[in-house]
Amino acid sequence: MKKLRLLWKVIKRINFDKVLYGFVAWYALASFLVLITEPGITRLGDALWYMFVASTSIGFGDIVAVTFIGRLLTVITTIYEIVIVAMFSGTVVSYYLEVVHRREEETLKLFLDKMEHLTELTPEELQEIENKVKEMR
Repeated sequence: MKKLRLLWKVIKRINFDKVLYGFVAWYALASFLVLITEPGITRLGDALWYMFVASTSIGFGDIVAVTFIGRLLTVITTIYEIVIVAMFSGTVVSYYLEVVHRREEETLKLFLDKMEHLTELTPEELQEIENKVKEMR
């Protein structure tokens, strides 16, 4: 649960939540339009299921779009989902690498600060620096 909260914080920080809300709105609208236009889909649950299967590119084949509008909505939804997954994974990895880079910079600054004041350090602090240097090798 803690990792999900962290993921949601990252999503909100990079404003990806707006993209997800947009997809949910599109998903609902496309499901409703499929319900209206497709003769083989008579219930909202079936329309939601069909759009889920289409958006995940699974394509079970239990429900098939036969009208031009239904097929067009299916193609748009599938492409939309592929773009969202690509954007999401790229954005999260980029954000994570930025956080790691900042931590490395902070650690390096702290280390260099200690090196500038080497004569003022206690023997314990000097031992700590020596141990960290050994770990880095």
